[in-house]
Amino acid sequence: MSKAFLLLSTVALTAGMYSSQSHAVEGLSANVGGTSNYVWRGVSQTNDQAAISGGIDYSDESGFYLGTWASNVDFGDDTSAEIDFYAGYGFNAGEVAIDVGYIFYGFPGCGECDGSEVYASASWEVITVGAYVLASSEADANFGDSSYIYADLAFEVAPELELGFHYGISDSDGGDSVCDYGVSLSKGSFTLSVTDVDNNAVEPNMLVAISYSIDIDL
Repeated sequence: MSKAFLLLSTVALTAGMYSSQSHAVEGLSANVGGTSNYVWRGVSQTNDQAAISGGIDYSDESGFYLGTWASNVDFGDDTSAEIDFYAGYGFNAGEVAIDVGYIFYGFPGCGECDGSEVYASASWEVITVGAYVLASSEADANFGDSSYIYADLAFEVAPELELGFHYGISDSDGGDSVCDYGVSLSKGSFTLSVTDVDNNAVEPNMLVAISYSIDIDL
């Protein structure tokens, strides 16, 4: 199986955590984060080393949002960065919050690593369920050949202090399923998360990430 196909089909950890939460506030915002090992769908993107990431997002009162996110990567070749672009729309259907969108994963210098996914989620009370599905790939993969399904729980345990639980499973055509599960603690603009990946190829399996977001006044 090619490296590019593994990248697209094998836990939206770092990118998913930062980009999916960043459009919650209307207007322009920025985020920065770090993780002990950038793992995506069960595969380390940094050769089991640490990663630093950041992004900028814009969210309109209509529900439309767009943004970009970047991180260092290490594939053992000339590829040293990942740059993602995404856009989506969030709206309410009764008491359920719906979010749908498209994300493009870019890897300058990789050649055949670029790809994209479509995603959707639904949130009610303390639970969110969602899915990412492969849309396109420069590798030998077609629409729907890989997917990632997840469920999150979030509880306010104190004023402005939120405790979250996450479980996700990625699946690919011809590949093994990979699970990830974790816990996070958010206080204001800070989020600390610890995640375990069900993949012995990732060392260590326990990953720690921290992020910080800030609103930008123009």
